[in-house]
This record gives sequence, C-alpha cells and structure tokens, in this order.
Amino acid sequence: MPALTATGPVLVHFIDFAQLNSVRTLPYLVEWDRRYRDAGLRTVGVQAPRFPFGADPHVVAAGLERLGVEFPVAVDAERGLWQSYGCQGWPSLFLWSLGGALSWFHFGEGEYAGTEEAIQAELRELDALREIPAPLEPLRATDGAGTRVMAPSPEVFPGGSWERAWAAGEDGEWLSAPYEAGGAYATVEGQGRIAVDIDGREAETVVVDGPALYPLAEHARHESHQLVLRPSPGLRIWSVSFAAGVP
Repeated sequence: MPALTATGPVLVHFIDFAQLNSVRTLPYLVEWDRRYRDAGLRTVGVQAPRFPFGADPHVVAAGLERLGVEFPVAVDAERGLWQSYGCQGWPSLFLWSLGGALSWFHFGEGEYAGTEEAIQAELRELDALREIPAPLEPLRATDGAGTRVMAPSPEVFPGGSWERAWAAGEDGEWLSAPYEAGGAYATVEGQGRIAVDIDGREAETVVVDGPALYPLAEHARHESHQLVLRPSPGLRIWSVSFAAGVP
C-alpha cells in the first residue's frame, strides 16, 4: 500500500459487479473518481466474485463497462485480498492516506456523504488551497443521511443456495416470489429474455445480454408485490434480491 499511496490518497472498493448492493454504490464511486482524480485521488476497484462467472476477467470487464466504470479493477478470483482486508460483505470500502495509513472504511451501502468528506479531508492535506466542490447530493431517496428506510424482503436463491443457479428449462419454466421492497433485481447468467409479471400484470420484458444484475421492478417507495418470472430456456438465475425503500 505505501507504493500506491506515494503520491496521494487511494480509495479501494471491493465489489461484485452483479451483486445489488455493490451496483448501487458504483455511481458514487464513478463520480468521485471523475471529481477528484486530478486532485490526487486514486480509485481502485477489486472484483471479489460472489458467483462463479464473476472470476472470469473477460466477463468482469464487460460487466463493468456496462456499468460505466472506468477506474482500474483487479479480479480477486480466490478472494485472498478480500480476506486480507477483513471485508464483511459487498461492498467494502477503504480509504488510505498519503503514505499508507487507513483513514476511513465502510461496509455495505450508505455513508456516501461521510465517505466523500473523508476523501476531501485527505485531498486538503495535499493542497489546502485547492477548490473542492460541495459533496454530491443523494442520488436516491434512500441515500440521504438520517433517511428512514424500510428493510426489504430477504434475498432469494432459486437454485437452493448462492452456490447453485436455477436453470430455466431444467429446473422449471417460471419463478414466483412475494416481496416487500423498493425494487426487485435478478442476477442472471446467459442470453435471452425474462417476461416479468407484477401482481398478475405483464411488466416490461427484461433483455439479458450477458451475466449481470438486471432490474425487474423499481418503485418510488417500499411496496408489497407478487413477482413472477418466465425466463428463456437456458438462462441461469443465481439470485433475486430486493432494495430498501422509503416508507
């Protein structure tokens, strides 16, 4: 780490590009990298795969490009670096000061304002006179400091566990799940389409063009719904996950 931090602070962000909480943090990371790169911040991502396809560098590169990530991302295929850092889930974020001291860390979503303020404090150590913009406004209603949110329904692993995917055509033709959340998302591998029904009504069909996290339904608030998915044969659904919503 001293070599990486020889010229300025370094933000290290452990993610999985197809995991909901990771994906929800990435717009902030992309914007912080854009805002503060010229001021001396280096942003480094680490892909710590949750699902088997996430260890393939080519798959990871395509997934990150889809999400608009331009900062460098290492693939920690065996999660050795993840374990060395003591990560406690996706995402895990660490801010290192000039010279290599850990100045800030956070596990999970949230603390966006606190993280950006920590970045700005490190940059002021480099140049106290540099003009620094006001911190980002929250990108979602659930992201503001002190905002009350409702816990979403637990994640569903239709294959029986996070280690096995549900394969359309082999394991069945459709999936059904009731949920309470601000949105529903699926981690899918393959290529094809998913017909989505919400409360018995046809919703927009999801086009799957590679391994990724795909939105199934997004709501302005925490809501209760019945979800039915009818994927193309051969699609592999690893997870159906749900986002917190405001009351």
